[in-house]
Amino acid sequence: MTTIAGITVSLDGFITGPDDRPGQGLGVGGERLHYWVFGGPWTYSGEHDFGGMSGEDKVFYDALVARIGSGIVGRGMYDAAGAWGGHNPFPGTLLVLTHRTADPHDDGFVFVDDLGEALRLAREAAGGKAVSIGGGADVIRQALAAGEVDELCLSTAPVVLGAGKPLFDGSLRLDVEPLEVHRSRWATHVRYAVLREGA
Repeated sequence: MTTIAGITVSLDGFITGPDDRPGQGLGVGGERLHYWVFGGPWTYSGEHDFGGMSGEDKVFYDALVARIGSGIVGRGMYDAAGAWGGHNPFPGTLLVLTHRTADPHDDGFVFVDDLGEALRLAREAAGGKAVSIGGGADVIRQALAAGEVDELCLSTAPVVLGAGKPLFDGSLRLDVEPLEVHRSRWATHVRYAVLREGA
């Protein structure tokens, strides 16, 4: 079963701008990372939904989502997104990796405190399809370090944020091989195979 880690980064490697928090989940200026998701500029205070996605962004996204049967995200992403209004926006079961598993949460989300257990449950729930690891950065790094990621999908937005949360922190050494590239005004999406030792 394939496990896919996917996230959007700036040119300088950040997945958020500074001061990311609920209500401002991508931090100051970080909404520019997801212009591709909403089809252009948006603000935290304005209306925005996936309906604006088009062109190569939509081709990339639709093909990726069609492969996914369940997913894993970290508690930071869950909180910063406001739990997506209490509705899982992704295919299948969404497991949230958190040390506070007893906290109240809506149906459609499963709280788990161990990455190995989250992967086991996600794989059971995926129905033979791929498992997605959608962030944040710490969860993706943990999964990569554990050798549990088969594909890394990076959407690189054409912005330099200067500060925020970095995807990589110098703790990993990886070799990857490009599999597919999609490019739009708002992002360059690359699917990479994560190469194993001796591969």
